[in-house]
Formats: sequence, C-alpha cells, structure tokens
Amino acid sequence: MRPTAPLILAAALVAATGLTACGGSGGDPDTVKVAYNRSTDNANRFKDEYLAGIKEEFEEANPGKKIKLVPIQASDNDYATKIQQMMRSAKTAPDVVYEDTFRINSDIAAGYLRPLDDYLENWPEWDQYLETARQAARAEDGRTYGVPDGTDTRALWFNKEIFAKAGLPADWRPRNWADVLDAARTVKRKVPGVVPLNVYTGKAAGEAAVMQGFEMLLYGTGADPLYDPEAKKWVAGSQGFRDALEFVRTVYAEKLGPDVSDALDANVGTNVANEWLPEGKLAISLDGSWMGQHWIESGGKPWPEWSKMLGQAPMPTRDGDPPGKVSMSGGWVWSISAKSGKPDLAWKVIETLQRKDNAVRWDVVGAQIAVRKDVAADPEYRRSMPGIAFFTGLVRHTHYRPALPVYPQVSSAIGEAMEAVTTGDASPAEAARAYDEQLGDLTDGAVVERDR
Repeated sequence: MRPTAPLILAAALVAATGLTACGGSGGDPDTVKVAYNRSTDNANRFKDEYLAGIKEEFEEANPGKKIKLVPIQASDNDYATKIQQMMRSAKTAPDVVYEDTFRINSDIAAGYLRPLDDYLENWPEWDQYLETARQAARAEDGRTYGVPDGTDTRALWFNKEIFAKAGLPADWRPRNWADVLDAARTVKRKVPGVVPLNVYTGKAAGEAAVMQGFEMLLYGTGADPLYDPEAKKWVAGSQGFRDALEFVRTVYAEKLGPDVSDALDANVGTNVANEWLPEGKLAISLDGSWMGQHWIESGGKPWPEWSKMLGQAPMPTRDGDPPGKVSMSGGWVWSISAKSGKPDLAWKVIETLQRKDNAVRWDVVGAQIAVRKDVAADPEYRRSMPGIAFFTGLVRHTHYRPALPVYPQVSSAIGEAMEAVTTGDASPAEAARAYDEQLGDLTDGAVVERDR
C-alpha cells in the first residue's frame, strides 16, 4: 500500500468537524457532493487540481448542476473512519465517495454503498476494464460497488551502480527467492556500508508490510494461498505461509535488511523513498510502481538521475514455478453512497471522472497503473513515467487481497507474525501457529488447513 505520512489526530478531527457542518447529500438536489482523501503532504495537491478540472467540466456540460468537492485531509485510517461516520446519515453522506479497495467490503457489509450494476450494464466503457480490476470492487453478493480509477503493481527496485560494484548484472532477473537472497548476500559481502535488501515488515508499517512484503512472497507459493474462494474459508497451516515467514526471518537474521529498529519504524517507507534509495544507501527494495513519483521534478525528493540509476525486476515465485513472477495490486474506486438522494446524477459524475481522456489524465498525474485496456495503450500514458510499461505489464500477473470485511483484522495478525520473526521472538513455525490460532478466532472458524 502506498505509504501515507502520519497526521496529528487533532488536525484530522478539526477538518472532520468542518466537513460535517457543511451538510450532506440530502441538501440541494442539483449539487453532487464528492468526498475524497486529500494528501497529508501539503505540497502534494495533484488530486485537488484534477478534481477541480472535473468539476468545471461537469458543470459546463450539465447547466444548473454542480459538484461540491469535500476533501478530507487525513491518514488512510482516519479517512476511512470519517467517511464511515458521514455515510451513516443522509444528512452528512456524500453522493460520490472515493473508496480504498482494501476497505470497501466493510462499507458494503455495513450498507453504506449502492450497487452500480444497473449503471454498468449500460455503460460501454465498462468493457475496457480488466477483469482483475472489476473483481476489486465486487462483493460476496456478486454485485459491483465501485469503478476503479487505476491500480498499482509491485516489483524489485535495484541500484545499478551498487550492483556493478558487487559484480551483479544491470539486467538482473532473479528466477526464484534463492536468487534474490543470493544477490543480497553478494552486496553485503562486496559493497559494505549499504543495506542489501529492504522487505517491509512488522505492525507499524501496516499494509506496506503485509501486502507489499509478506503477500508478495505468499502469492508466489501457489494458488489462493491466503483465502480459498471455493471453500469460502481462510487458509491455515500452509507451507507457503511458513516459507514466506522464513524468507523474512532470513533477511533480518542474516542482517541483509535494515537495522530492525529502522525496519519497524512507521516512517520506513518515507526513509526508503527520500533517503536510502536516492542517497545510494540501499541496493534492492521490494516496492511499488509509484516510487518514481517521489523523484520527478514536482515530487518530494527530486532526483533527476533515478531513471538511469535504478532498474526494476519482477518479484519471482518461490521456486520459479509458472508464471515465474508475482505482483500485488491495490487501488481505489469511485462509489455512490447508499444514502445519496440523487444516485443518477452521482453516476453522471463518475462517468465524467472515468471518461477515457480523463482516465488517462488521472493515471498520468496520479502515477497510477492503468486498469483499462484503452488507457494502457494510450501514447500519453505510455510515456508518462520511466518504467511505466514494465509495471503495466505486471497487471496480468497481479493479485488482489481478499475483498472481505474481516481482511483488515487478518492483515493485522500477519503483521504480528512478521514482526515476531523479524525480532527473533519466534521461529517461522511458532509465528505461523500463533497466526493460525488468531485466524480461527477472527473468522469464527472459517478456515481450511493445508500441508499439516
């Protein structure tokens, strides 16, 4: 998950109070309220600027109709909490709401969102969306509750200069996990003073550790390694889970990763993007497609040489088994609040947001990976960022987290298991057993055991 800078809670509450006072979707029948998360980085306002353009375009095309933008400046957790509070009442609910696919099913289960199938079946552009992206907003009831605006993929970033000093190739393509660890060991031996390999871990980093670290490993061990959709049960006792924990243990036990105190710091993602990679202190990082956004001229840490200094390689599967590479994807969708009194007008806003030219523009300014075939083929998109073709190519190999309400709690349990093996407080087998026990409690016993 994209790292989000921490926000002082008081500031979030002040912003939230102001928003509640402005009234909800039950007001002016000609005004659509659009709620979205504003970055906690005050220098990062591309979303505000993009949506201001959508507002102008929509109002010009629909005389008498208006969009009221409702930005919520908060961390991901605080944004989700505030949106849920707003959607409980017709007086405060927005009409259109920006939803993280990580959390959307909690809002669906709570009855906060409206299914969009009646709109989608008559919308020609829905055919352009990849099936994996469609699934991200599809609930257990089979209905779809959001339109994706892009995604992200993950892979191995590596410093070519450090690799040259270590005698490793500039076109590095590890075939399996052993190749990744061997490259890190080579860097440690031949290029002292740099961190060989960063794999996000522990509780503080949240989904950056669980999805970007652990699940990038786990999903390379076999089909449906976390949740069995046919059985509708969570997977316990798997060898793949233990092997993923063993990989994490190896990175930190052999001191191939950052110091444990640095690895468990909630700000580790910021350190990787703004210091360790641009300052040549890190050789390899298992990280996201958006990293280049930090280093462009308008980014938080301009680094003109980054596209020449850094290479990308797909994360391999455990043993190199087909398809040989793995990625995880997240993303956000535009949804309609169940308590909106003007869903047809709200849908017109989503149509405007996701018209092809606007979808291209959003993916470019937001450093998103396209989830539409026509956007992925667009020349402006293809030249928008170095490495964009590489990361777009990973979409066909990507996986999405189980879109179930209990997933955030399962994720927390995985973070605890990762932290235990990172600090050496538990072996992979012990941490996996503790996870299995928690899993049973969290899911009311809806587990299926493998490999035991």
